[in-house]
Amino acid sequence: MTALDWPITSSPALDAVPEFYHYEDTGCEVSAACLDCPLPQCKYDDPAWFQRNRRLARDFKIWSAMQQHDLTVEEAAERFEVTVRTIFRIMRRCRDASVADQEELAVFAAD
Repeated sequence: MTALDWPITSSPALDAVPEFYHYEDTGCEVSAACLDCPLPQCKYDDPAWFQRNRRLARDFKIWSAMQQHDLTVEEAAERFEVTVRTIFRIMRRCRDASVADQEELAVFAAD
């Protein structure tokens, strides 16, 4: 008998309804459990949204450090291990963003 000769039947074990399936809530780097996550949406639902906001949170962190420590562009680039051009991009993005954006991104700055 070959694999093609086997009858195709639906097994209750194979077609278990989602309510009876054990989903393990492993979380991610933002939260240990999905149900405790502070993000407004799951990072896996929209990865581009997550990356954009995480980058903007990093930018605000760098920008505020530059202002607090009175760093030049070159000093900031060396301290944060990015290029000078990246520092200029960070400065532009932070100037264009609003204060509300900074408060909303506080969740991302934790990591």
